[in-house]
Amino acid sequence: MDKLRIQYLHDRYLQDTLSKEEWKEWEGVLLNPAAENLLQELVYRTWDNMESEDKIRLAENRSEEIFAGISDVPQTAVRQLTLWPRIAASAAIILLTGAGLFYYKNRPAANQQSSLVKQDIKPGGNKAYLTLANGKKIALIGAQNGALAKQGAITINKTLDGQLVYTAAATAAQNSELVTYNSIETPRGGEYRLTLADGTKVWLNAASSIKYPVAFAGKERKVEITGNVYFEVEHNAAKPFRVICNGQIVEDLGTHFNINAYSDENAVKTTLLEGSVKISSAGKAKILKPGEQAQLVGGNILVTQVNVDEVVAWKNGLFDFKDADIETIMRQLSRWYDVDVEYRGKISEALFTGKLYREVNVSQVLDMLSYFKVHFKIENDGVQKKIVVMP
Repeated sequence: MDKLRIQYLHDRYLQDTLSKEEWKEWEGVLLNPAAENLLQELVYRTWDNMESEDKIRLAENRSEEIFAGISDVPQTAVRQLTLWPRIAASAAIILLTGAGLFYYKNRPAANQQSSLVKQDIKPGGNKAYLTLANGKKIALIGAQNGALAKQGAITINKTLDGQLVYTAAATAAQNSELVTYNSIETPRGGEYRLTLADGTKVWLNAASSIKYPVAFAGKERKVEITGNVYFEVEHNAAKPFRVICNGQIVEDLGTHFNINAYSDENAVKTTLLEGSVKISSAGKAKILKPGEQAQLVGGNILVTQVNVDEVVAWKNGLFDFKDADIETIMRQLSRWYDVDVEYRGKISEALFTGKLYREVNVSQVLDMLSYFKVHFKIENDGVQKKIVVMP
């Protein structure tokens, strides 16, 4: 297929300037499985280049436009829903299935749409709490940029892009026996980044925490975490980096890795992106290769191959679901939107596959999910926020 022609049609489509003949040609492109990858690339590229205000405006102004190009798509062909950015829905909801790209004209009931929007909940953002060694607690959401505190030879700085950086003075002693600890915790609806004194980069997802030395002394670098944390470790063979969580130790052997240790998940999952890590628990150990995930279940370490892009999608601002049930999805929404979840009636057995940017309001996520006969109600009085899931 002519890529330049497809890009031309795509741009005209977004600008609402397609002629009747071009609409027919564009429809043919959307229904052609061979164009699937290129279309997805165009959608994400366009979304990434848009300003946040334009994204919100597009979602609000264009989400109700439906193009009824195909009305008889079999339900068996669209059981799995791809949650694309709302830009992909500027004339219709695009469903990506094994059969290709389809326009799907059925909408959830208008009263549900209206109800969701009225009680809408905004997405999470860059917020966390820093606790210093002396017990002082600093809310990072309102803290000014620049130096926040100084502990010995270490200066703690908050940067313009909203992260915390620990910087050691050039003359700092590295082998002091006195070790002081700080901790950072993100609430539900928060995420944060920091750079430790050794240069290791850390990303915290919502409802997560890390406890770490202000400066790394001795023969090892050891931190403790809860929740979901991604590491890019500054490797030092003479001083190994170790992460303690939920009964296991993850030892860096020069690597990038993600640990999901939420207490409401069924296993602690450590996923390796680059390098090598050693997983130890109860006298057992495994060494991971890139693309592998270790699951700690009942004292056993199970290793499988996984799609690492799905695992670290949260770090890149995405929800990425693969054959996920509604309870798995709602756990993620609960953490990111700081909302409780209640189930009424039989829980849907539908499995969902797809992506959605995390910066959208929760009503847009629920709107997408509701295409497969799952219904939602938002209860939000400004203090307590709840999503009710119904058949």
